[in-house]
Amino acid sequence: MNILMLGWELPPHNSGGLGVACYHLAKALALKGTSIDFVVPYSAVHENIDFMTVHNATKLSPLDRYGLGAYDSKFLISGNNDAETSHLTDIRSVQRQYTKYVERHIEKGVATYDAIHAHDWLTMEAGIRAKQMTDAPLIVHVHSTEFDRSGGASGNPIAREIEYQGLIVADRIIAVSAVTKRIIIEQYGIPADKIEVVHNAIDTASFDDGYEYDRRTYKYLESLKSEGYTVISAVTRLTIQKGLTNLVRALAMASEKYDRLALLLAGDGEQRDELISLASELGVSDKIFFTGFVRGKQWRDSYSVSDVFVLSSISEPFGLTALEAAHHDTALVLSKQSGVAEVLHNVLKYDFWDVERLADQIVGVATSPALKTSLKQNVMQEYAQLSWDDVAAQLHILYGAARQPRERVLV
Repeated sequence: MNILMLGWELPPHNSGGLGVACYHLAKALALKGTSIDFVVPYSAVHENIDFMTVHNATKLSPLDRYGLGAYDSKFLISGNNDAETSHLTDIRSVQRQYTKYVERHIEKGVATYDAIHAHDWLTMEAGIRAKQMTDAPLIVHVHSTEFDRSGGASGNPIAREIEYQGLIVADRIIAVSAVTKRIIIEQYGIPADKIEVVHNAIDTASFDDGYEYDRRTYKYLESLKSEGYTVISAVTRLTIQKGLTNLVRALAMASEKYDRLALLLAGDGEQRDELISLASELGVSDKIFFTGFVRGKQWRDSYSVSDVFVLSSISEPFGLTALEAAHHDTALVLSKQSGVAEVLHNVLKYDFWDVERLADQIVGVATSPALKTSLKQNVMQEYAQLSWDDVAAQLHILYGAARQPRERVLV
C-alpha cells in the first residue's frame, strides 16, 4: 500500500505533539509494509527516519518555519534574504508553496497512491489538490481544530474555513478522541458516520535510550523536594488553549491550604508574560518556575522531577504529554475536556473551569503519599497497553474502506 502523507513537522524538528504522533504512526504503518512519502514544509535532515521517504517542500530551515505565525498571517520572517525563500513571508505563502510542491511531486508520476493522508489544517489544501489530481481517497487526520487552539472560541477565520473545506471534501476523517469527534460534528456540521475515533498511543521503546535523570537540571526544585515540597508540572505550550491561568489560580488556592507546593511550567508561548503577571498578582511568584522551550534531556528531566503532572487544557484533542508523564512515574490530574482522559482511568479528573476542585485534588495528592503512589503505579499499567501498532492496524482498515461508499467502519 502506497500512502502520500502530508504533515507540518517531524522530530527532531517539531515544536509539539503533532510531529511526535506523525512519526510514530508512520513508523508503525511502515512496519506493516506500507510505503510512505511524507512531505514537510522545510528542509532538514531526519537522521533517525529510514522507514519512509521525507520530501522537503521548501528550502526554509525548521527555525524559519517556527517563526511563522499560525494565527498572524502577516508575521514576517526576519533576515530571510535567500532568493528561493524570500517570498515565503507568512504561513499562507508557505502553505501555497507546499501545495505547489505536492502538485509537482504528483505530476512526476513516481508513485501511484492508494490514499492521501493529511494531518491538520495546515496541509488540508494540499490534500484536497492531491485528491483532485490522483483520484485517491483523502483521509483527513484531525489532531486539533481551530476551536481547540483558540480556547473554545471561533479563532482564525482563515484556518477555520480551510478546516471546513478539508472536512467536507475528505472521504474519511480521523479524530484523535471522542472529544474531537464531537467538536467536528457540532462546530462544522460533519456527519458522525464520516468520522472515526483513533486514539494516539505511546512507543515506550523510544524512551529506552540510556536516559538517566540528572538531578542537577532542576537542582533548586530537588532541594525543595528534600524539604517536603510536592512539585507539580505542566509540559506544554503557554497558550490560551492550555488553561494555564486556571492552573496558576488553583496553585494559589491550594497553597492557602498546604504551603509546600511548587509549579514547573516547561514550555513557551504567547501567554508567558500574562502568567508571570498573574503569579505576581496572586502572590505565588516564588512557587512557579518557567523553563522556556525544552527539548531532549531537559524535556525528560521536566517529567522526572515532577510528582504530579496536570493537563489543564480548556480543549485538548488528545494530550500525548500525559502519556509521557505517566512513563516518567508521575501522578496525573487531567481536565475532562482532554482526549487522553478517555483512555486513562487511574487518574484524577476535573472540569477545566473548576479551579476549586483542581486545588483540592492537588492538595489531596500532595498530602497523601498512599494516593500518590497508587495513581503512579496504576496509570503506568494502563498507558503501557496503548500501542501504535494497534493504531496502524486501524488505519489500514480505514485506508481500505475509504474507496467504498461511506458506511460506518468498525475499527
